[in-house]
Amino acid sequence: MIRWQLGLMLLAGTCWCLGAVARADNPNNVLPSVAERFASEDVSEVPSFQRHVVPLFGRLGCNGRACHGSFQGRGGFRLSLFGYDFQADYEALLDPSSTRVDREHPLESLILVKPTNADEHEGGLRYEKGSWQYHVFRRWIEAGAKFDPAKDVQKLVALEVTPSEIIFHKKGDKFSLRAVAVWEDGTREDVTPLCRFQSNDSQIAEIDENGQVTGGDPGDTHLVVFYDKAVVPVPIMRAVSESLARNYPNVPTPTKIDELVVAKLRKLGVVPSELCSDAEFLRRVSLDLTGTLPLAEEVEQFLADPSPDKRARKIDELLESPGYAAWWTTKLCDFTGNNETELVNVLPVRGAASQAWYDWIFQRVKDNVPYDELVAGIVTATSRAGNESYYEFCKELSDILRPGSNRSFAERPSMPFYWARRNFRQPPERAISFAYAFLGVRIECAQCHKHPFDQWSKHDFEEFAKFFGGVRLANQGAPGSRSDYAKIVEALGIKDGRVNNQNRNQILDALRDGKVIPFAEVYVTNRPVNANRRQRDAAPPARTATLLGGEVVDLNAIEDPRQALMNWLRSPDNPYFARAFVNRVWAHYFGVGIVEPPDDHSLANPPSNAALLDYLTQGFIRSGFDMKWVHREILNSRTYQLSWQPNETNQHDKRNFARAYLRRLPAEVAIDAIRMATASDSEAARMKRELDGRAIAMASPDPRQRNGASSYALTVFGRSTRESNCDCDRSMTPSLLQTIYLQNDSEVLALLDRRQSGWIDQITRQFQPNARTANGGRRRADEGADSSTTASGSQPSDVQVEELVRKAYLRTVSRLPTNDELKRAKEHLDACGSPIEGLADLLWALINTKEFIVNH
Repeated sequence: MIRWQLGLMLLAGTCWCLGAVARADNPNNVLPSVAERFASEDVSEVPSFQRHVVPLFGRLGCNGRACHGSFQGRGGFRLSLFGYDFQADYEALLDPSSTRVDREHPLESLILVKPTNADEHEGGLRYEKGSWQYHVFRRWIEAGAKFDPAKDVQKLVALEVTPSEIIFHKKGDKFSLRAVAVWEDGTREDVTPLCRFQSNDSQIAEIDENGQVTGGDPGDTHLVVFYDKAVVPVPIMRAVSESLARNYPNVPTPTKIDELVVAKLRKLGVVPSELCSDAEFLRRVSLDLTGTLPLAEEVEQFLADPSPDKRARKIDELLESPGYAAWWTTKLCDFTGNNETELVNVLPVRGAASQAWYDWIFQRVKDNVPYDELVAGIVTATSRAGNESYYEFCKELSDILRPGSNRSFAERPSMPFYWARRNFRQPPERAISFAYAFLGVRIECAQCHKHPFDQWSKHDFEEFAKFFGGVRLANQGAPGSRSDYAKIVEALGIKDGRVNNQNRNQILDALRDGKVIPFAEVYVTNRPVNANRRQRDAAPPARTATLLGGEVVDLNAIEDPRQALMNWLRSPDNPYFARAFVNRVWAHYFGVGIVEPPDDHSLANPPSNAALLDYLTQGFIRSGFDMKWVHREILNSRTYQLSWQPNETNQHDKRNFARAYLRRLPAEVAIDAIRMATASDSEAARMKRELDGRAIAMASPDPRQRNGASSYALTVFGRSTRESNCDCDRSMTPSLLQTIYLQNDSEVLALLDRRQSGWIDQITRQFQPNARTANGGRRRADEGADSSTTASGSQPSDVQVEELVRKAYLRTVSRLPTNDELKRAKEHLDACGSPIEGLADLLWALINTKEFIVNH
């Protein structure tokens, strides 16, 4: 059996038990289902409103989104979605202006009359008159339709579902699920007829409303059972090959990751692909880890290196590169929502807030600061450090932001701009965004109703949001600092004492002149307001907040409620924090998370390999939240280094990591790759060691912050908008517009033809130093060698042409051309008026291949 316990989740890794829940009294004393007990018309039992009536509304679809559970209800009758609010549902049913429940004439109650009459009921026939469903509602009404929330609501301790795992042997195999509810009073009851069921992949397994499961195509997925607050996933599997599952080949498993991945594949009869080539590995790991193409000479050196540990050494080398720090800072800025558009007026210098945000994280990624410390510097951040006065704070920021300053915001101990965004000011907004960013949990549904796929209720959401109410942004200094603010403003000669858009230039001039200017500041106030303001010495009213699935925190006992949040995040028992990070890193490297989507850790969306996720999570915690540990552990695994080329058993695998999955390059990486592939050797080397002009080092998606990259191109390739902290803000979907951009856009053509820093220009100058047209541009192939050409010099020899073709392949697809590719390329270059013109065609063709724009 699977045991579901409130307050624990599959995500915690240790909260699920296989086997029956052992009870000292009578473990087999299970009440028959209501379908049996209420089958007869003369039944005398009175059903429970919580255990039977409300779940039956859910089973019949009455409290679903399409019916009375919708926000506006249906036909003047509204139920809470999926029955999360017993009191509200009871009051709606007993509304004195309606006869939905008629205690005096039970059989005339609308909840009996309408659902049994398809003609009268807009929702059609929901159950038959005289059925067990009819008798459940009838007996509850006849007994007085009673419900007392103080007495009649019990805690569901567990929901036991059998079988705990289903393995199909052929299509059409059938199994029936059984669900037993265990209540806090010790009652055990078969609630299968009251449950809702869902298949996460109906191609692999279908499940009907009675819990009967029918096997489908080979593969694996989960069925999900819903009852009361319980959400229980049941793994389903059908092997690709029964004989292969029994006679599995000897697959190397050099790391723990490989052991756990292959253990799952063995059950499925799926054999992983072979290892990828050295060239594929180098390109893949360089783009994944650093967002940067390997240099042509780097590829040649790596291919020539016979050392057995060269892949591990390359990973270590890349982890120390500026590209690693820049690209993973960009990823963390995605998760945390660094967006200059939402930081307007936080700092007087446009773009400075998002750049400060980026610089602060960059320094910590570069220094490999533990992830929990990095997050603590954001979660518990205030603008002032320690006992810093408002004036000292303003002086410090003025020195950092002053033009020509060699100081960086990264010197500051915390990064408060996370709390200063315009779309992040109210506690509910903060609760939703915080859960996305640091927990990988989607709780926005619970803002209005019980989460349909998780345990969170509206009450859980409201309790969690209380942690975020005390964080404020003050444009004129926090309370108690207004005099300092006034002195700074007065010294600047600002007449009305207010900093605004009208005097922004005056403020910036003062900054350039070396003066101290005022700044908005993030601060925390956790002082409750007494019921009677005159009673200054009265004890504050009791105030508590509850961590998600965790303990109740006394807000009066702590200065900053966010510190309790951070302590909870760091706890080894936290089921989300470390797990969300390692899952996001895994998703980046494989294109699919162990939990997918990566920001949707929920009971109804269990991991595809729970043991693998547990191992990475616990290892990350034991390492002291060492981010580089996660990268090394994954990248050194054989699983990461598998080929993308499928075999007969894994060609349909999309979630068990039996091969590398082809992934389009992320927007910033794609743009940098185009620039680097078309750049001269010296410019490409500069791009690898420096970050100026790199798209992966752009602080914000604000189109005014380009860093040499086209905002249009970044939009075309789906750069994260950072509007909601949702991972879906970034698009990885290929599109026709991306193809058109690569083939015809003026930006791409200009990169191919650029002077000084372009590769084609470099080759032209090498062989034809004066080969420029009269108007200063390189002669195009369709222009021919007419009288406007001032060219002089030699053409490359056959050996040199062959070498140039090799270089073109190395700098784009990071491998040497095959003999056939080399032959066809040379034929094209020979057919052109000039081999150099043909080389430009070849370079254009290579950046338009799938091999270039896809990481494989």
